[in-house]
Amino acid sequence: MGLGEFESSSAHAPMADINVTPLVDVMLVLLVIFLITAPLMGNALRLDLPPAQAAFSPTPVTSMRLSLDATSHVFVDDKPVELQALPAILAMQAGVDASIEVQLQADQSVPYGRVAEVMGLLQKAGLAKVALAVQPPAPKIQASSPPLRP
Repeated sequence: MGLGEFESSSAHAPMADINVTPLVDVMLVLLVIFLITAPLMGNALRLDLPPAQAAFSPTPVTSMRLSLDATSHVFVDDKPVELQALPAILAMQAGVDASIEVQLQADQSVPYGRVAEVMGLLQKAGLAKVALAVQPPAPKIQASSPPLRP
């Protein structure tokens, strides 16, 4: 072999190996770009909505909790209140902010008439947004379900 000459091979076999490292690198870069931009795609949606004539109704930021316990005692934001003083308190609250949401929590043993009476006082005071708070039932485990694993 002479100086500066390349080794000559008589058999030129095709290359059977593929270098996958650049392919993996490109796929990882695309994955990172997708993971970064995917959450931004939902916020980047711009819509040109047609104008409409409608009254603006702001959502109530604050709420007032009105509770009736098992003995029919009334509580406003966990402070005891006499039933005779409740109309004045509700009227004062309606004068400050009539769009406040009242969350009415009543014990299940309280008679329906008492709950209806309190709802009538709310309506007379001008507090129209009333939400009845309930306790969701506990999930029941059926006898046919497999035992829980620790």
